[in-house]
Amino acid sequence: MAEDLNQDPGAPENTDPEATSAESAETAAAEAAEAQGVDEGLVDGAGVDGAAEAAAADAEGVNIDDSNSIEAELAERTEDLQRVTAEYTNYRRRVERDRASVITGAKAEVAAELLPILDDLEMAEQHGDLTGPLKSMSDKLQSVMASMRVEKFGEEGDEFDPNCHEAVQDTSSGDDKVLATVLRRGYRLGDRVLRNAMVIIGDPQ
Repeated sequence: MAEDLNQDPGAPENTDPEATSAESAETAAAEAAEAQGVDEGLVDGAGVDGAAEAAAADAEGVNIDDSNSIEAELAERTEDLQRVTAEYTNYRRRVERDRASVITGAKAEVAAELLPILDDLEMAEQHGDLTGPLKSMSDKLQSVMASMRVEKFGEEGDEFDPNCHEAVQDTSSGDDKVLATVLRRGYRLGDRVLRNAMVIIGDPQ
């Protein structure tokens, strides 16, 4: 009876050391699980942040691809424009060259038709008949031919050139040949020979 009165009523009835160890193990397991849950939450949070960073990187990659595509298209359009500009420049030069050739050809045809008149006027001058109105007409015609860049060539003593001189007789005895007699003047329009000079070849004096 005395032993029952001395026992603490608030003390646990079961003080088995094995039970206490089991409870401690359960508590430690619970704390470990809770800590693990916190770590997993942190890991999950890091995963969300990583996903956000990955999405941002993908968006940046798309922007870079778009920029590269625009630059490539701009470079292609620039090359097309340069090619068209070069083609137009070449076309314009070709047209100008053809137009100049047509104009020169037309002048040459007109000048060639006037050469017999120049021959007659020159012959009249040699005989002293180029006076009065005839002299005035000759001067005007010579002025027109000069404005068209028509020049006469073939003077006695000039070196013989088979490209622009037509020899009807060769009286020379050496390799050096000159124009001994000019039977008919030659005429050229710029670099184009309208008519060869008719000459007799002789030796240099």
